[in-house]
Parts: sequence; C-alpha cells; structure tokens
Amino acid sequence: MELNGTGIGEGIALGPVARMAEPLPEPVDRPTHLDAEREGQRATASLSVVAAELNRRGTQAGGAARDILEAQAMMAEDVTLADDITARLAEGKTAERAVFEAFAAFRDLLAGMGGYMGERAADLDDVSQRVIAHLLKLPAPGIPNPGHPFVLVARDLAPADTALLDLDQVLALITTDGGPTSHTAILAREKSIVAVVGAAGAATLADGDQVIVDAAADAVITSPTDEQLSAAKTRIDERAQRSQEPTGPGALFDGTAVPLLANLGSAAGAADALAAGAEGVGLFRTEFLFLDSQSAPTVREQQEQYTKLLTAFAGKKVVARVLDAGADKPLAFLNDAPEENPALGLRGIRSLRHSETILREQLTALAAADAATDADLWVMAPMVATVEEARYFTSLAKELGIRTAGVMVEVPATALLADRVLAVTDFASIGTNDLTQYTMAADRLLGTVANFQDPWHPAVLRLVAEVGAAGLAAGKPVGICGEAAADPLLAVVLVGLGATTLSMSPSALADVRASLARFTLDDARALAEVALAADGAAEAKAAAKSCAAERTAGRVPAPAT
Repeated sequence: MELNGTGIGEGIALGPVARMAEPLPEPVDRPTHLDAEREGQRATASLSVVAAELNRRGTQAGGAARDILEAQAMMAEDVTLADDITARLAEGKTAERAVFEAFAAFRDLLAGMGGYMGERAADLDDVSQRVIAHLLKLPAPGIPNPGHPFVLVARDLAPADTALLDLDQVLALITTDGGPTSHTAILAREKSIVAVVGAAGAATLADGDQVIVDAAADAVITSPTDEQLSAAKTRIDERAQRSQEPTGPGALFDGTAVPLLANLGSAAGAADALAAGAEGVGLFRTEFLFLDSQSAPTVREQQEQYTKLLTAFAGKKVVARVLDAGADKPLAFLNDAPEENPALGLRGIRSLRHSETILREQLTALAAADAATDADLWVMAPMVATVEEARYFTSLAKELGIRTAGVMVEVPATALLADRVLAVTDFASIGTNDLTQYTMAADRLLGTVANFQDPWHPAVLRLVAEVGAAGLAAGKPVGICGEAAADPLLAVVLVGLGATTLSMSPSALADVRASLARFTLDDARALAEVALAADGAAEAKAAAKSCAAERTAGRVPAPAT
C-alpha cells in the first residue's frame, strides 16, 4: 500500500514506525484551591523554565533551528500572553487552565491571520503543551525512544523536537499535517532528514509497522515486498556513495555551466554551504536582522553582519534580498496594521516604499559591505509586481552604490511582463514558492491546500518559461531561488525553461549536481517541453520522468571536477 504526501528532498529510508505521543488532554476547567497570587507564581515559574529550555535547545542546535526556537521562547515570555493569563487567574482559574485558554486565544488570532502568522499558531500549541506539562510535573512532549532506529510518525513536529533529533536513531520523518514550507519541512531540509509531510493516511500506521519513506516519490510504502526493500537499500547505498564524491561546479552532461548556489538566512550557514560545494549565494535572506526587533537595526549593525557573509564568499556571487516583511510578518517599525488578507497586502517592496528610510539604510549598509569585501554582491527587491516598481528599486539601489540590482519574480504579473521588467533592471530571480502560491491561489503555508502548492504545475512552469525567454532575449541572467530548485529532476526542467543559476538549501546541492550531470541542454529543453504540455502537476512530473529515462538510457554521467 502507498500513502502519498509531499516529499522533502530526494532521500529514501526504511525501518519500523514509532509514533509520537498524543498531546496532553485539555486541562479541566475547575476553580483553583489556591489564591490567584500563588497560581500566578506557578504559571510564571513554568513559563520561565520552558523559555530557558527552548533557548538552550536553540543554542545547541544552531542554524535555522536556533532562530525558530528563540522565537518560541519569546512566545513563552510574551507580555500580552502573561497579562491574559493573569486576568484569567483573577477569575479563579488554575494556572494550567489559564495558560491553556490564553495560548488558545492567541493561537486562534494567529490562525485567522493566515500566511506566515497562521503557520506560527502550531508553535504556540507546542509552547502551551510544554508549560502545562511542567505545571503538572509531567514529561514534556517529545520524541519516542523505542531503543532502536525508527521512522518517526507524528501529526506534526514541534521545532523544539525537530531541532535536536538524534539522526542515528530517527531514520525518517512522516507527518500527517503540514506542507512543504512548514517549520518541520524547513528543518528537515536543513538537517537532510528523509521526510514526507502532509501524508494524511499515515494516521493509520502503528508502532512497529515496516515502511519505506520515499521522499523522491512523495510516498510512504507500507508492508513493502522483498523486491521493494531491495530496491530501497540499493538507492540508499547509491546516495551514500554520492555524498562522498568530490564536489565541483554545477554543469550539464554537455558541459553547459549551471552554477549551484545556496539559500542562507544568516552568515552562520556559510561554512556548511561552502563545504557542500555552493558556488555562491543565490538568496541571502536579510530578515534575521529585523524580525523580533522593536526598531530597525542601524546601518553600522547591518553592515557588520553583511560583511561577515560577503567575506566568507570572497570572489563569489552573493545575491541579497532586501527586507521581505509586511502584514504577514508584522514589524512594529515598518507595518503592523492588521489586514484582511496579508499575503495580498502591504509586503515586500510595497512596505519598503511605505517606509523608504529603512530601505535606504539597508541599501547603504549593503553597498558599504560590498566596498569592504571581494565578493560580487547583487541585490534584489521582493514582491515586485510592476515595471514601475522594478525601475524604482533599480534606480534607488544604483543611487546608493549597489552595482548590480534586480528583482524577484514571485507575482504572475511580473512574469508576464518579464521582458519589460528586465529592460529596466539587471537580473531576475524567481521565487517559486510564492509564484506557485499566487498562480494557484493556494496559501503556501497551509497544509489543507498543500496539494495545490506544487511548482510542477504547467501554469507555474509556463510563467517560468516567460521569464527565461525574456532573460535570453535581453542577455540577462535568470535565477531560481525557490524550493523548486532543490528538486533534482525539476531543476533540469527549470534549466530547460531558461534558468541560468539554481539556488537551494545546501543539503540539496549534491543531488541536484548529480542530476544535472545526466542531461544535455537539449535534454533539459525536451523535458521542459513535455512538462509544459501536461494538464497538471502530477502529469508534468510523470512526463518528465518518462522523457528523462528515454534520453539518458545507457548514458554514463560526466565525472565530478
């Protein structure tokens, strides 16, 4: 039997299932036998213990996990939540019940906002469970320990658990909820964990069931046959061998160069990206300097952080994205006004124009860091929707000392007018996550519509082709920096559609490099053609797989250089 979900990466694993424990039951709503002050002391103590534990785990985990866990710790210490808990205690509730109700109310508020904030609602649930467990002197929610390696099955996985998974014990991860851009998926990519998320049918799996988790096929195979087990073991061995092969520049079988770049959220990931063979940075997310701050960082503070990354990539290209924030990631100093539909609101370049001083200061800091280092800095604006916005950003960036300025293509309107957009800017980089979201009218952070969030859809591929053709005609580069580039077969299709560089999580570089080496440029264009001719995402992927098998039959990949 096969269960379907969304695979993260190309990995495959096999082993027995161990299920995550069910959440703690809702605390009983009964009057307390203590006074409000004593209950308040209990609540405050447990909130502090949980915040400290989350910070400790974040420090231990590092990377993206640290940012996520520190944000969770801030939830446990949130003043608004604390005030709500105090008010409920004054009504005679127990600390457990007050914590439950206060977090649930805040959770419902975030869930109603949708988008980025909606996805954070699940993080609140985890913090609430940990605080209540401490109050009740029960073990905190955590990973099972059956005493042997296992495939973890859970409704979803909290960042605090994902961050510190014992990879010697956890062979793979299956979740029934969540989508390709949930925190579980993000951390699975970063840690190279074989994972299939959003596999609703996995709710039927029991402890001890033998399964194959095939991320490349977006599938979980239950009760596998001997033949299926043998094939899985062969693929596992092949991937292990490939990971030990020397890295080299990305290139097709015929020698056509396809530089492979890394997506990074801070300078902390530079060493790992370089070790994985990254030829530069295709997406440097600068939000880490701004999120969870009450005021914008100074030019000096920004310059210091940008310099660290550019120094690490001396002599290589680094594409930095200016602050991508707005109503779905509200910042007190930028735009924290509530909106009915944040994903379609004042975000990206729109919010930066609304507060141009912040944009000017960031561009100034980036230009200064560029002048002080030997990296090749490119800077791009997010969420550009019009030719006028592209012209505005490019002009301002050049005025403030940026040598190469471009835009992200995340809105269908930009893709459809790519020839005119590229006429007024230096390059384009396609953010496939948002482009798919807006093309398919499906929130990319909601597991309920995760099946629509598929960059293989011919409608999305057609928009990518528009941008690729415009770039070729204008003689300007077109990169891919969304998660689509991390799909080894889709990466080949994207090159066939006109992409000149691919940027992804560093953990995906080896698989994509190996995949590109199997195909010529003519092959890539043939794969793109059959994918475009399909009616849906599944059909496009199947057609590309079939075409790939035909065109590479008997071909030996070029050796790494």
